Amino acid sequence: MSINYEDQTTLFNFVVKQGNGVKGLIDSGMSYVPQPFPINLSQLDGPRHKEVAKQITETAETLGFFQVVNHGVSVELLELLKTSAHTFFAQPPEKKAVYLKEVNPSRLVKYGTSFDYVSMLYTNDQEVLQHWPPQCREVALDFLKSSMAMVKIVVEVLMGDLGVRLEEDRMNRLMGTKMVNMNYYPTCPSFELTIGVGRHSDMGMLTVLLQDGIGGLYVKLDNSDWGFSHQRWRYFSEKIGLLPEVVRRDGVARYKELLFQDYMNNFFGQPHDGKKTLDFARAD
Repeated sequence: MSINYEDQTTLFNFVVKQGNGVKGLIDSGMSYVPQPFPINLSQLDGPRHKEVAKQITETAETLGFFQVVNHGVSVELLELLKTSAHTFFAQPPEKKAVYLKEVNPSRLVKYGTSFDYVSMLYTNDQEVLQHWPPQCREVALDFLKSSMAMVKIVVEVLMGDLGVRLEEDRMNRLMGTKMVNMNYYPTCPSFELTIGVGRHSDMGMLTVLLQDGIGGLYVKLDNSDWGFSHQRWRYFSEKIGLLPEVVRRDGVARYKELLFQDYMNNFFGQPHDGKKTLDFARAD
């Protein structure tokens, strides 16, 4: 069956109304990621809850990327976040150099120039306001807090699909470390030589991605093709956590016990091919 991936109505009817789901898109032989119809998070609180939850879980399992709307984070805050990132990177080199990981005594901020990035780790508000760069710390902190509500909604849906119900304390432990990363790609005079960030799977449970007008994200499909995407959410199903409901079901262990350092060594010790970063830990 031939599908026009660029026609939003056709795409929506095929995936949602006809019940094919995202798996149907993959099975149809798609070779690129179409501009997605957004998932409306506000509809999780109404009669379409099951339908929207299925969209999230199927897309997370197959493509690993999806776009959401009505997520509760204001457009104004998103624009301020992008502006603050540009403000930070527009500083003179000596201003940014104080955050180089080789010289910065704080573990909360790392600035790097292999490609221009700044990584800001959240511990508590007081330390953030003391150590994060003043050009972006308040806006980045507001974004982190504002986005956590929608992150919890998505995590609840994903864990619910696995048969796991999380209390607040367990939810916080599962979500673990929180950080804000900003990457900056200036105009390159020889763009054909530019590779940007290489292929990878983020090691965290869930990444919220906000792009400016440049874009540049590519998604690895199951058929080994790469598809250009403007999607704003990235979800990676590979994770480590104290979830016996997932690790062991019907008395069968899915994964063997391992040290977190062993996982880290495996993660950074070889190129990433898709999202299969836990294959080495699966039980024989």
